[in-house]
Amino acid sequence: MIKILKNIIKDHIAYRQQILKLAKADLIKTYRGAALGWTWAIIKPAVTIFVYWFAFQIGLRAGKDVNGYSFFLWLIAGLVPWFYMGDMISQGTDCIRKYKHLVNKMKFPIATIPTFYSMSKYITNIILILIVIIIFLFNGFLPDIYYIQIPFYVCLTFIFFTSWSLFGSMLSCISKDFANLVKSFVTAVFWLSGILWNPETIKIVWLKRLLMINPVTYLVTGFRNCFINKVWFWEQPKQLLCFLLLTVIMIILSLWAYKKLRKDIPDVL
Repeated sequence: MIKILKNIIKDHIAYRQQILKLAKADLIKTYRGAALGWTWAIIKPAVTIFVYWFAFQIGLRAGKDVNGYSFFLWLIAGLVPWFYMGDMISQGTDCIRKYKHLVNKMKFPIATIPTFYSMSKYITNIILILIVIIIFLFNGFLPDIYYIQIPFYVCLTFIFFTSWSLFGSMLSCISKDFANLVKSFVTAVFWLSGILWNPETIKIVWLKRLLMINPVTYLVTGFRNCFINKVWFWEQPKQLLCFLLLTVIMIILSLWAYKKLRKDIPDVL
């Protein structure tokens, strides 16, 4: 496994310029041809946020203030990071198949494809996070020292879901059923991860602990700790260690999949 990891790192270093160019190209390709262009990167998430805000705040009247912050601010603090996570869970599993010409025609290192694809998706998400900071500012909440944790959670999110994308995309190349299975679970992950509701309100201890094992729950809660709860990441050591353990497991699984399947991928694409 160590040898495989070293080879992957060497490929990333050797092809670092191409990775950046492909990430940029993928980002441009996403919005090319649309009349509104790049504004769709903001319009689509904005519409989603409005729908959930309207449903919970106006329709169900279930949206309550959290720690002195409005439900809308609480919602966007956790929902915006999910946009990247959701894309990587569903679309990340198809990234190698999407760029199969790089494997078949250009012999591009397979392990770098999930990386530039993940970078492309996260560039948009970082812009949305900056917009969230501006929205908090306009609502009278100035950035404070807890905001310095945001890059920490950004890095954790990127590492975990890029590793997931490598693992998932390798398996989906071998079996389309795996990709379809993953996509069928995206909605379940969304509703069970405490994105639209506060997992801290659960009274059943074992169920609450089980939910906090979910990497999505940890990351969403982490971003809300920066904006809303004002909690440092080291103040929740058990949750952090659990997430880091899951990240290591995810990396090991991605290395295993790469070792076993990398020679077969060109033949099945």
